[in-house]
Amino acid sequence: MKLLTVNVGRPTAVEYTDSPGGVTGIDKRPTDGPVRVADPGPRGEGASGVAGDTVCDLRHHGGSDQAVYAFAREDLDFWERELGRPLANGAFGENLTTSGLDVMGARIGERWRIGADVVLETTSGRIPCRTFQGWLGEKGWVRRFTGQAVTGAYLRVITPGEIRAGDPIEIVHRPDHDVTVALAFRAATTERELLPLVLAAGDALHAGELRTAREYVERYGAGDTAGNAAK
Repeated sequence: MKLLTVNVGRPTAVEYTDSPGGVTGIDKRPTDGPVRVADPGPRGEGASGVAGDTVCDLRHHGGSDQAVYAFAREDLDFWERELGRPLANGAFGENLTTSGLDVMGARIGERWRIGADVVLETTSGRIPCRTFQGWLGEKGWVRRFTGQAVTGAYLRVITPGEIRAGDPIEIVHRPDHDVTVALAFRAATTERELLPLVLAAGDALHAGELRTAREYVERYGAGDTAGNAAK
């Protein structure tokens, strides 16, 4: 398992975003040399956890629970086949393009060491937005991306430091629950009846999704979701 590229984006004015100022940093390109990774702070105050990267819409992106966004090269290859077009590393706006790592099968709260020092922890899948659809220029992209549930993962920074392309990735902690990034994404989007299941991830889950799951259980109860967990 290794880090193929570290990708950063600069603010660019576009017509397809509703972010403040009409700018986006979704166009992320591989960068040379070491890049510092650190906790950017709370949502609305902190932006990207990757130095040199830009998060323009602090209403929906950035902050501690979405400090870093990772996407597996293998999953980009899947989308290349689906879309019938090449997708370079960083094409989905990911900060980290990985190889040999099951990003969607990672459990919420799973921790990865990248290089010598940096430790990151998975928090959620990536929910698509209008800017993502406009960037790719694919009609119906939000619905299609959501339906496939191959989304990449957001991570928080546990131990800051420097990373660079080629660094090894090691799973240093794997929780004993069964809430994967894929399951958490489905619960947050198309299969909300799964929300009670994601509570097993506890505070490792993205704070907003944890709050939604708790509110769902308070309103509807836990229900009978055990049979859906393995889907």
